[in-house]
Amino acid sequence: MKPAVFEIEPPDLGPWRTGNTGTAGVWRFTATAPGRHVLLTALIHGNELCGAWALRDLLATGVRPRRGTLSLAFANLDAFDRFDPGDPHASRYVHTDMNRLWGELPWRRDVPAQGVEHRRVLELLPHVEASDWLLDLHSMHEPGPPLALVGPLPHQAEQARALGLSALCVADQGHRAGVRMRDHGRYGNPMATDAFALLLECGYHGAQSAVDVARDALARFLVHAGTLDRSDLPTSWWQEEITDATPLLDVTHAVTVAPGAAPRFAAPWRCGEVVEQAGTLIGWSGDEPVLTPYDRCWLVMPSLAHAVPGATLVRFARERAAP
Repeated sequence: MKPAVFEIEPPDLGPWRTGNTGTAGVWRFTATAPGRHVLLTALIHGNELCGAWALRDLLATGVRPRRGTLSLAFANLDAFDRFDPGDPHASRYVHTDMNRLWGELPWRRDVPAQGVEHRRVLELLPHVEASDWLLDLHSMHEPGPPLALVGPLPHQAEQARALGLSALCVADQGHRAGVRMRDHGRYGNPMATDAFALLLECGYHGAQSAVDVARDALARFLVHAGTLDRSDLPTSWWQEEITDATPLLDVTHAVTVAPGAAPRFAAPWRCGEVVEQAGTLIGWSGDEPVLTPYDRCWLVMPSLAHAVPGATLVRFARERAAP
């Protein structure tokens, strides 16, 4: 299948790289009126440019929070600096995937023996743990609809759907390879119902539409959090709100790449596609066939990019029944 066209250039972060917190790339602004501490993050992966554009554009407006605290973080600047439009997937990370390094962080005892991403997580950790709401902006290897990844906690899905985003809402358990930032600490605690974290896959890495989705999501998130009023942000950032609730999808199976033969798909599957019949052949992982486990099976982020053993090949999901 012909690779999708990469339409967007990396933003010039210029003065925004320094930050104002003592941590490179991290900004914090506090209002006099009380409110939530909201953290917006981009570039957890260095080739996911849409979120970096959205954060840069927000900083360029000069807007400041009306209530609470607003933090912004350009996460993996080292990987971003390696971005090459001729090989856009190569700058996903320098040493290891930053979005698998959170949770209990058992590796912290030996940071010098680790890599760029381990050290950067330690720098970002205080900012993540100080926040109440988190919007983590990402993009995807393949073209497909935006995905609001909410994790398994019911209150997270309720908050995400209240945003009115033009995105499929997907509840999943995370990755076997490690804990994502959006599941770190109290964001993964079912008792912490005041904490809300959303990982938004805004679309394909190189699509201009992904930048538009990121700006719209950022605006909705800040207004929903009470940080800003709608009039504080450019009207051009807002996309049409979804009035009819999109289905909430529960990921039931995450198929990982097995050792052996290179994985392959039986058809050019796309994210958000529904396979009507159980037992349909999706492809092969190692020497084993990959079959849909039930009727009306949704495919979430099928991709052969970065398809090394242990990486996720495709997720299977089903619609959650209405309460």
